[in-house]
Amino acid sequence: MTTEVRVPTLGESVTEATVATWFKKPGDSVAQDEMLCELETDKVTVEVPAPAAGVLAEIVANEGDTVGVDALLANISAAGATADPAPAAASAPAASAPADAGAVTDVMVPTLGESVSEATVSVWFKKVGDSVAQDEMLCELETDKVSVEVPSPAAGVLTEITAAEGATVEASAKLGVISGSGAAAAPTAAPAAVAAPAAAGKDIANAPSAEKAMAEAGIAAANVAGTGRDGRIMKDDVARAVAAAAATPAAAPAAPRAPVAASDAAREERVKMTRLRQTIAKRLKDSQNTAAMLTTYNEVDMGEVMALRSQYKDQFEKKHGVRLGFMSFFTKACCHALKEVPEVNAEIDGTDIVYKNYVNMGVAAGTPTGLVVPVIRDADAMSFAEIEKAISAKGKLARDGKLSMADMQGGTFTLSNGGVYGSLMSSPILNPPQSGILGMHKIQDRPMAINGEVVIRPMMYLALSYDHRIVDGKGAVTFLVRVKEALEDPRRLLMDL
Repeated sequence: MTTEVRVPTLGESVTEATVATWFKKPGDSVAQDEMLCELETDKVTVEVPAPAAGVLAEIVANEGDTVGVDALLANISAAGATADPAPAAASAPAASAPADAGAVTDVMVPTLGESVSEATVSVWFKKVGDSVAQDEMLCELETDKVSVEVPSPAAGVLTEITAAEGATVEASAKLGVISGSGAAAAPTAAPAAVAAPAAAGKDIANAPSAEKAMAEAGIAAANVAGTGRDGRIMKDDVARAVAAAAATPAAAPAAPRAPVAASDAAREERVKMTRLRQTIAKRLKDSQNTAAMLTTYNEVDMGEVMALRSQYKDQFEKKHGVRLGFMSFFTKACCHALKEVPEVNAEIDGTDIVYKNYVNMGVAAGTPTGLVVPVIRDADAMSFAEIEKAISAKGKLARDGKLSMADMQGGTFTLSNGGVYGSLMSSPILNPPQSGILGMHKIQDRPMAINGEVVIRPMMYLALSYDHRIVDGKGAVTFLVRVKEALEDPRRLLMDL
């Protein structure tokens, strides 16, 4: 039986790709979903997994070839086609009994998500020699966005760990080896077998389009950081290097750390930044460097929302099974305001402005490992109860470190609630490529002049940071005023005013 390997869907408006790298050669055994090759389009790099287990019988499209959507890349023969000589060995009666017990299964890096090509092994829950059950968690990987747990693909004994804690591994890399419970000592020769492909991987050439882009830009490969497999330089890497060179033509090296007295150095602790923290630092600085960011402020009297919440919170929780918080009011108010000021919900793509006729609300959440922004999709079409349930569910995933890539992609606007930590006022930083983020703050009683009298009211400062390239001051102020009006008179939300 032969299974065809074809070019997958490449994305909207993308009709062809270049075969960049084959990770297997004819005659190699492949597991289902194991990565066979990498295709490069003018926008993204696409990995092609094996649609079935077996043997790679034929490569139809070689490296460097240009292929269209659904074009034939290769053929995979069923594993049984190469296993015919096995019956001779089966004549020994003792050999058939321990076959399953002696099986060896590789533990591979699972799919990490769109645009994520590598991860760091943060912790192993098992050590060599430990027995493991199928689907039992073996280790945890940390990417620049989420943590990924790796379950055991089979029951047996963990006989080898090929990627230790702290090691950086690429997508589909080998993490360890599971042997059947009767073959704990068998894999001693495995490291030598693995060494050859690892060394061979370093000889993979840079992507053809990257070579062309480097030649056109007059930039040397040594000045480009490759993010592809085994450090391959991709087209996007060249674009980033060229942009960085243009942005900082005479950039000075980072200032060295000031001298520290020996007595002070002995009391310091140096800890390597996690990948998540490195990514947070990079993205926030990139946001400041890219957007023309400006912040405008207002204040809102939270009395009406607090009274409404106090009146209905018990009935709300009894009916919907979730507490009525302030976030649903702010989400509703922002969705209402975004309809009137759509540029705050838009993004810049080259020389185009992309207006979003929907609201995917990002809700910034602090976790022990850093700031994450899970996304509530189609928040503008949700009820108060649906919003509260979604925020509660995403918040739990964030605290447990279980957010997936899909949970944090596609946001169009962000809410950041520094008030839960006691912040009275701040200027939130944009979450690219979004053009707006609303900062919520602490509710604090303050004296306010109302109808000629000084009264004490529960007030909150609001801060809207926006990209001035796309949002004018009038639009930003209008947005904040609409949010303020909706919160000070929540009935306006029901009447769409």
